[in-house]
Amino acid sequence: MYQSFYTGALGAGSEMARMSVIANNLANINNDGFKPKTAAFSDLLNYNLNDSEDAVTELMAGNGIRMQRTYSNFSVERLGRTGAPLDFALLDNNTFFMVEDPVSGDVTFTRCGHFRRAQLGEDYFLTTDGGKIVLDQNGERLEADLPNLERIVAAVSGEDYEEEEDEYDEEDEEDRPRIGVYTFSNPSRLLSVGDNEFAPPEGMDPVLVENANVENGALERSSTDLAKEMVKMIECQRAYSYALKMVTTSDEIVSTINSLR
Repeated sequence: MYQSFYTGALGAGSEMARMSVIANNLANINNDGFKPKTAAFSDLLNYNLNDSEDAVTELMAGNGIRMQRTYSNFSVERLGRTGAPLDFALLDNNTFFMVEDPVSGDVTFTRCGHFRRAQLGEDYFLTTDGGKIVLDQNGERLEADLPNLERIVAAVSGEDYEEEEDEYDEEDEEDRPRIGVYTFSNPSRLLSVGDNEFAPPEGMDPVLVENANVENGALERSSTDLAKEMVKMIECQRAYSYALKMVTTSDEIVSTINSLR
């Protein structure tokens, strides 16, 4: 009997955690580049009825579930034209911009390409709205002085840019700094660190994407589907109420049994 209390309480708690994930998705419905999270659940314990412990039968009983993890789908969704010269949209699935915190030096990844030109010390760099510095294909900070910035934008948009400095004339085209685009072998394992940014777990290294498809003057909009999230919310509310009903019913049965003693 106490197992029914345990199972119902776990179910209610898991649905509350799932509701938090849905609420976060809805709260970011207008954030460019946001990827909604999906909650993955696992059974805590299953055992066989009327058979040995290791036997596999059709008579299985479970002892509740828990939310094991959340994951995101990093496929390309709808784009929006902005016309801003420092807006960039990734057109490949599972690709990211690499950015660095100028204070801590921590490196994270994002699909939001809404950048700006900011001065740090005596130099100008390409940064995010949060002040993170965009890194190039070599993992170095991407300088954004005017000649260099115009060349970077021209390279993404496919326009011709006439070099005025001799150092660029002698430099190999492949070695010139450009916006770095990276991917991972298993993007679903990326850890959300806030501000629409992700960090890889230990042992998972980024891989540079050669000839990445990037569109200038556009942004990838939020991938949150309002209709789907509302359906998930209704399912979550119903499951939560059923789990509480199980706890209430178990309590009534225990009260009845105790009254008969």
